[in-house]
Amino acid sequence: MRKNQDSLTAAGIAIARAVESEKPVAERICYDPYARRFVPSWMYRLMGFFIKSGYAELRGPGVNGFLVARERYIDEVLQQFLGEGLQQLVILGAGYDSRGYRFDLAERVKVFEVDYPVTQAEKVKRAQRIFHKLPEYITYVPVDFNIQTLSECLVSSGYDPHLLSLFIWQGVTMYLTLAGVDATLGYIVKNSAPGSAVVFDYLYQSVLEGTQKQNEISNMRRYRFMTGEGLTFGIPQGEAGAFLQAR
Repeated sequence: MRKNQDSLTAAGIAIARAVESEKPVAERICYDPYARRFVPSWMYRLMGFFIKSGYAELRGPGVNGFLVARERYIDEVLQQFLGEGLQQLVILGAGYDSRGYRFDLAERVKVFEVDYPVTQAEKVKRAQRIFHKLPEYITYVPVDFNIQTLSECLVSSGYDPHLLSLFIWQGVTMYLTLAGVDATLGYIVKNSAPGSAVVFDYLYQSVLEGTQKQNEISNMRRYRFMTGEGLTFGIPQGEAGAFLQAR
């Protein structure tokens, strides 16, 4: 990510949620009533048109479907944990994630949104405009992983390793190094109560290597000069279980 630029990828994902949320209840896969308000109107109109017209599907078959299905799946995991007495929610690389606002979390769950300082500052500014007052149960944790560690930033922000916690790590791992992924998983293993969990997505190693072609991956690499976000991490297909068990 560019040093002084908020995440264009985060905005694009919010737009995908917003377009899906406009569909009739019986047709939509996920629902986020705030997504559209987190992105500039011109950007929503432009990118929203690409999705609605079918051009996005033509350019990257299956990508938009993946984005909204991922959103729905993680929403359901969060809902499940809320039913099991969740006490802490940590959203890593929060971007314009709105789960802290659209789920009933007040007075029962401590929420920590962890993100790159520039993107988070823009998120906070837009959240204040939408909600007028930031929720007291949400703590915004700016982290520059080039010079800071998750451990020092979370603990100093009030994170309690003895509480039942869920870590949401959406759309992040593919931009990290293996060492970065290992460091985050290692922190979660050592600093969360029994029954805690992490839910995340990842790319297949074969897609990164180019042996399995995917149009959207090619597009993301082509426009890296705009986003500043390069793809660096993947797990071999069928080996995610072994990868996690070893950690």
